[in-house]
Amino acid sequence: MNLFQALVLGVLQGATEFLPVSSSGHLVLVPWLLGWTKPSLAFDAVVHWGTALAVVAYFWRDWVGLAQAILRAIRQRSIADPRARLATLIILGTVPAALIGYFLEDFFEGMFSRPVAAAGFLLATAALLAITEWLGRRERDPDQLTWLDALVIGLGQAVAIFPGISRSGATIAAGLARGLKREPAARFSFLLATPIILGAGGLKILDLLEAGDLAAQAPAFAIGLLGASVVGFGCIHFLLRYLQRHRLYPFAIYCAAAGTICLVVAITGLR
Repeated sequence: MNLFQALVLGVLQGATEFLPVSSSGHLVLVPWLLGWTKPSLAFDAVVHWGTALAVVAYFWRDWVGLAQAILRAIRQRSIADPRARLATLIILGTVPAALIGYFLEDFFEGMFSRPVAAAGFLLATAALLAITEWLGRRERDPDQLTWLDALVIGLGQAVAIFPGISRSGATIAAGLARGLKREPAARFSFLLATPIILGAGGLKILDLLEAGDLAAQAPAFAIGLLGASVVGFGCIHFLLRYLQRHRLYPFAIYCAAAGTICLVVAITGLR
């Protein structure tokens, strides 16, 4: 992978991680369509780390408050504080993806070499967004989140390990299905993403350090991470404002169109 490709894929990751159109699906399909070498899972993890850094930077006040609240909760043995309760729900919601990713890592890694599967899962993302936008009640605020909500949204995050299933799309859709309003569902989705993405990226970087390959790939990784961080920060701001007044249907239409085009290309051999 050259530096230009690393920059393009990093920007692509930053744009598609938070917009509900599947960053992992785009990282599979775009190199396939352009005839580029498929990015390594380590590069995928590093640019995901870039978007996690964007979340930390954007919500840094929230994270400081959550950390302070959880420390007080440990000392007081109580989660009566709303922020301590939210931190507990984020931890709970992280568990499904952490367990499924750990025990089925090899299976999911194999899915990243199947562009047709990624295109098909984009269609599934389109259906998920459209159905939950249509049926969701959108009447509950974030302070009404329950442990069941956190688990359901966490399961959405776990399913999104499949390339083509949007993580933000699946978690926002799960929030809507549980009756959350759009903007609070997106905010919880972004906070929930941070621990799992940082953890997965950190493990891949440790693997690279052990293999001695980090120095050789460091320039491409650095450019990809920077592109993902900067663009991701902007996309968080955009989506939170967008969802205050607008619906998810445009993203569903995009996923349906992109998935259909990629399936047609694969079936007809036009690539």
